[in-house]
Amino acid sequence: MISSKKALEMILSTLKSFEEPKAKLEQYMTPSSLAAELLWQAYLDGNIEGKIVADLGCGTGILAFGAAILGAKKVYGYDIDKDAIETAKKNYKLLLETKIPLCEVEFITDAIENVNQKFDTVVMNPPFGIQKGARGADKKFLERAFKIAKFIYSFHKKEKTDFPEIIAQENEFIAILFAERDFSIKATMEFHQKKKYEIKVGLWKFIPK
Repeated sequence: MISSKKALEMILSTLKSFEEPKAKLEQYMTPSSLAAELLWQAYLDGNIEGKIVADLGCGTGILAFGAAILGAKKVYGYDIDKDAIETAKKNYKLLLETKIPLCEVEFITDAIENVNQKFDTVVMNPPFGIQKGARGADKKFLERAFKIAKFIYSFHKKEKTDFPEIIAQENEFIAILFAERDFSIKATMEFHQKKKYEIKVGLWKFIPK
């Protein structure tokens, strides 16, 4: 198993991104530096190694693979988009060819509201809810995660009010903001007018009361 956050970031940076990203699903590749930071925190907290982990809205699998590399017992990646799942499977094949030790990762094409299996930990980068078709998705992802896992690690767009704390309180969880970062989004959609966009995000962990 790797021994540093930087080493994890380097591995995750080699993964393929979305081949045809869909705006309505807000399909943006999670920066490898932020993925590694979120996962490393979960690892240090003892909530990755030897655990059953789920990545909700897994996209091309960056968080799922990070958990697998950090010693999870098994990882499940869920996404409603079959094209994203196909890219995730390609990434899995590439990682296996490198001989990097990692556990089994199972990818499932399904909506998150259909996920009822119980997990030790959920890691996720849900849609930020910026695009019209994704409004409220961040709340929906959190509410599902609270139902199926003991511990949750997630990215959320920074707002004037920290809605994750409110939703956590309603679901008998404690929300802890452990970092604030710039989330870089490259111009991948037709409507993008700049080469890169920066969005302020919070890195959150949620623990049961």
